[in-house]
Amino acid sequence: MSALLLVLAAALPAHATDILKMSTTTSTENSGLLEYLLPVYEKKTDTKIQVISVGTGKALELAKNGDVDVTLVHARPSEDKFVAAGYGVNRRDVMYNDFIIAGPESDPAGIRGSHDVLAALKKIVDSHAKFISRGDNSGTDQMEKNYWKEIGTKPEGANYVSAGLGMGEVLNMAAEMKAYTLTDRATYAAYKAKTGLAIAVEGDPKMFNPYGVIAVNPEKHPGVNYKGAMQFVEWITSPEGQARIASFKINGQQMFFPSYKATK
Repeated sequence: MSALLLVLAAALPAHATDILKMSTTTSTENSGLLEYLLPVYEKKTDTKIQVISVGTGKALELAKNGDVDVTLVHARPSEDKFVAAGYGVNRRDVMYNDFIIAGPESDPAGIRGSHDVLAALKKIVDSHAKFISRGDNSGTDQMEKNYWKEIGTKPEGANYVSAGLGMGEVLNMAAEMKAYTLTDRATYAAYKAKTGLAIAVEGDPKMFNPYGVIAVNPEKHPGVNYKGAMQFVEWITSPEGQARIASFKINGQQMFFPSYKATK
């Protein structure tokens, strides 16, 4: 081999890094979970994960169009429709946390300490308190809309703001406007010091928030990195991946709970 070829060979990486494109929700990004979770996987597998963090509706749309290889979301009815339509395969439960209603310390609706989300939302309406909605077809937004449908009413006029923004931005808006909002607990914890918002409602079984991971169907989109997607699906649901999820904490508090026991 010539000297020039030897220099060129030495300059090239021994092997190419695999690229995996993933759409996911703003809660996994805003909470800090992905920053905690993904570097471990990337180092272990020599993979670079390109993350697109949006609401669940948009995350599934990106997967439907074949713009990503795998999606990690939290809206089970939408996930089931996505798989049933043939756009996703091998959906697995990954983890869960819960929703809470956060609001100003002044608690204008008088709902602090409630464990009944529907009754609390009705009091928000009746007291004419402000409510900030994600308004982005995210998993959080879909859950909120279901709650209003169940009680048959929602705040009107200036008392209801549909932001069309991610969870962190909505929490900042709620703080500025002294309003309530529905949020996942992990993003709330990550923004608590910045916003000063308090937990008003928690602990209702209706506020359970499960997450699922789905590989994009290669029969729909032959160009996707299906092998890489399934490698990630297997890892995040493995004892190692599940233990990593369980060990993620904010201010000493566990934020996400793995769907599988470490003995799986």
